[in-house]
Amino acid sequence: MDRLLFGDVRSQEVRVEAFKKAVTLDNEIEAELADTILCERGIPHIMRSYHDRAYDGLFQGPRGWGFIEAPEGLHEEIRAVVADIKRQSHFSDTELGGGELDGSP
Repeated sequence: MDRLLFGDVRSQEVRVEAFKKAVTLDNEIEAELADTILCERGIPHIMRSYHDRAYDGLFQGPRGWGFIEAPEGLHEEIRAVVADIKRQSHFSDTELGGGELDGSP
């Protein structure tokens, strides 16, 4: 059901079998930001999406965008990266009026 989207595991000699789910991602923007940061830091990872072409993403919404797989020893660092992305996203939403799309208080 999930599929490999991106993630740089070529730069490290890590067995893919040792990769386990580290964190769930809420949306595609969060996934792209996390992937960029992890690649810049040289952290081996695999990005997996819950999107399924057969169901046109029907089950993706309730489950989140997908998740990051990585060696267990890197899970805490990856969770910290994703938590920072979420924190910054929440901060940006509150700056724009509490997350309201119409700009009302």
